[in-house]
Amino acid sequence: MEASKKIKQEKKKVLLMGKSGAGKSSMRSIIFSNHVAKDVRRLGATIDVDKKRVKFLGNLLLDIWDCGGQDAFTESYLTSQKSYVFSDVGVLIYVFDVESTDFSAAEQHPPGHSDRDLQTFEAIISALGEYSPGARIFALTHKMDLVSAPYRAAVRKAKSDAIRARSGRFLSNIGIYTTSIWDESLYRAWGSIVNSLMPNLDIIELGLKDLQAATEAEEVVLFEQNTFLTVTRVGSEVGDENPNSDRYERLSNIIKTFKNSLSSYTESNSSHQFDAFTIKTRIFNLIIHRLTHNTYVLVVFPPGEAELHCATLNILQAKDEFARIESVADEGADEDVDRGRGKGGGQGGRVLRA
Repeated sequence: MEASKKIKQEKKKVLLMGKSGAGKSSMRSIIFSNHVAKDVRRLGATIDVDKKRVKFLGNLLLDIWDCGGQDAFTESYLTSQKSYVFSDVGVLIYVFDVESTDFSAAEQHPPGHSDRDLQTFEAIISALGEYSPGARIFALTHKMDLVSAPYRAAVRKAKSDAIRARSGRFLSNIGIYTTSIWDESLYRAWGSIVNSLMPNLDIIELGLKDLQAATEAEEVVLFEQNTFLTVTRVGSEVGDENPNSDRYERLSNIIKTFKNSLSSYTESNSSHQFDAFTIKTRIFNLIIHRLTHNTYVLVVFPPGEAELHCATLNILQAKDEFARIESVADEGADEDVDRGRGKGGGQGGRVLRA
């Protein structure tokens, strides 16, 4: 069977907004600049708009606008800079500080508390609706590590309900997450954000399904090489029954920490410090392997030395197909990519089995 798809490069404007001190720049630095949590305390407050362009998977360019949250800046975004800031937005990420006294979700605010942060959020999404009505919104209640564990579920529900109540026309198009820089929750939220922006995801998933079938894998997961955010995954019925729903975010956190730690023992500043990582046990094999210039793939498959060698060869064979997709997108081409698919696989060649 053959499939013909157009591969296009896309550019998305991402607004990162919220009250000053909410943690916007810290989370951006951890995800995109390879900072670790203990180092972001040194970051100063953002002044006006700090723009950063991030190339993600070769065919997605993120123009991230980190908007300072001081009152004077927020007022200018909503008045003199309104059209400039809110036009052509793909995604708005609004960060709430869970400890802010102005983020009260109660109908009657305790003394010294208010709903000012929610009022600002309402004004922001109103401006967004005026200039970018098709944008998606992600609201992050941040610094959840500062909430005592017994109260987190109740706080999460109260804050999420308060955000939904102020979401207006975007109610059906908003993702709400609770996050902390000290655990994998940050990767869960940002992984969902990037996944919502990915072009050509159907083509990528077709290739992963071919690889999954060729290796008889329980699960195949694709990661972006720099951030190690999960792009997408495919799995067998066994893999789909895995009860650990947060495993992808945990893997992102663990692997990125491992990758960054390698820089302490190498002289290279490159973000590509390893090509492959293998774990062999009596019940499964696992490979993390560089797939393209911009991606790594994780494959979990049956145990055995022969299975390991065949899986490695199938991954190497798949690299040509994924590099082809990525290179066409890099060139901004609008040509068809014909994917010849052989028996049990779409790499256009042999499927090797143990």
